[in-house]
Amino acid sequence: MKAQLTSIAEDIQALEPVAALRYFANAYPGKVVFSTSFGWEDQVITHMIFANDIPIDVFTLETGRLFPETYYVWNRTLEIYKKPIKAYFPNANDLQQMVDRKGPSSFYESVENRKECCGIRKLEPLRRALSGNELWVTGIRSEQSINRHDMTNLEWDEQNQMIKFHPIFYWSLEEVKDYIKANNIVYNTLHDKGFPSIGCAPCTRAVRPGEDFRAGRWWWEDQSKKECGLHATT
Repeated sequence: MKAQLTSIAEDIQALEPVAALRYFANAYPGKVVFSTSFGWEDQVITHMIFANDIPIDVFTLETGRLFPETYYVWNRTLEIYKKPIKAYFPNANDLQQMVDRKGPSSFYESVENRKECCGIRKLEPLRRALSGNELWVTGIRSEQSINRHDMTNLEWDEQNQMIKFHPIFYWSLEEVKDYIKANNIVYNTLHDKGFPSIGCAPCTRAVRPGEDFRAGRWWWEDQSKKECGLHATT
């Protein structure tokens, strides 16, 4: 797999994100998916895919705890591009059992409880969304987390046994914002209120000046390593 990734990396090295997305859509027809949570980066990639009619399926994880602003962006994106975005929901029985046993806000009580909630609301639906596919496109950028500095824009996801591609991995936040402005892309207004990263409403707050990019996610936990498991790397 390492040799294959090296070869692919050489093929796409000089390609702009849109051309790279076309490359993968042609290389893995019907087996490429993009996951969106409707943040800045994901809206940029959604525009690249939809505006250029690239045959890549787009999906989102409907956790049931999203911000109203996120649902607004979701709706507007559907209206603007007239393209489908498939929603994956938590398993109803698993979710009900967790809430019955621990209540609706158990994730505040311990890291274990929070990971259980993320597992039910995000990880299990993600496995269903990725099943049968060969390449997963994401909106990850290098500067979003200290845990991502050693990554590259192309990697092997051991956990899901598939290739992952991050088309705007090397972009700065300013480049993302400039692209959104230049292409008049709808985005989540929470970004303008100090939310650089937007997840479930109970687990996300605005970031204060001087705080780390990810400080607003699961802010009651240790700041050093806060990932939900969606983007585990080897």
